[in-house]
Amino acid sequence: MLRIENLRKNYKSFSLDCTMEVRPGCVTGLIGQNGAGKSTTFKAALGLIRPDGGNIRIMGRDIGEFGVGDRQKLGVVLSDSGFSGYLTVADTVPILSNLYKDFDKPFFLEQIKKGGLPENKKIKEFSTGMKAKLKVITAISHNAGLLILDEPTAGLDVVARDELLDLLREFMEKDENRAILISSHISGDLESLCDDVYMIHEGKIILHEDTDVLLSDYAVLKMDERQYDMLDKQYILRSRKESFGYSCLTNQRQYYQDNYPKLAVIKGTIDEVITMMIRGAVL
Repeated sequence: MLRIENLRKNYKSFSLDCTMEVRPGCVTGLIGQNGAGKSTTFKAALGLIRPDGGNIRIMGRDIGEFGVGDRQKLGVVLSDSGFSGYLTVADTVPILSNLYKDFDKPFFLEQIKKGGLPENKKIKEFSTGMKAKLKVITAISHNAGLLILDEPTAGLDVVARDELLDLLREFMEKDENRAILISSHISGDLESLCDDVYMIHEGKIILHEDTDVLLSDYAVLKMDERQYDMLDKQYILRSRKESFGYSCLTNQRQYYQDNYPKLAVIKGTIDEVITMMIRGAVL
């Protein structure tokens, strides 16, 4: 569905070097700190910035060959894009009808109503959550095959985030060949939605894993210095010196539970894995 190979983009104080893939039928997450390269990756994938090297293919076609008709198949949410604040939702309907030949007006208006969005209120008067809902509803209302969503839940409260994630789940359930690439710095969103997750740090992918594996097999081990010295470190991905001794990240939780019953083995979350991958040392 989307394949990015050796994508490079160089700025004065930042360099991107990224390889990743979004498979049909999958929701793929891209997670990282602010400034890690998520938005740059998305804009390059959409042809909004010119990369310095690499290949990008969407739905089997090179991004350079992507025409207006091809872009009809994409649903996009970017943090710095949206409708003019002086428009109302009602004003956007004829615009979207002209932009997208497969725009589903009844579905769009139904989702607007379900989302509690007023049709005749200027968008500039919407709350952050209402604007985010409008962006996502727009992206899913023209039969797109691939959604590319950059921080669609940023700034939202828990309830608003959950409502948006439900919209995305419903989008995927309607067609097994659809796919989503979504970025977020809110790990809980990705844990509940994504099939696999890429972690990006300082412009480079530092980890790619299926979400189920990440949540079941990864763990943080806590130990004193004596236990650390005696530890079999073949499955340790990162280690970090602590006041009590060491924290270690592993992707073989069961091995250490079985062989080191006195260790504190804490089941990994995406936040913990990110922290250890970024702040821990490679052995």
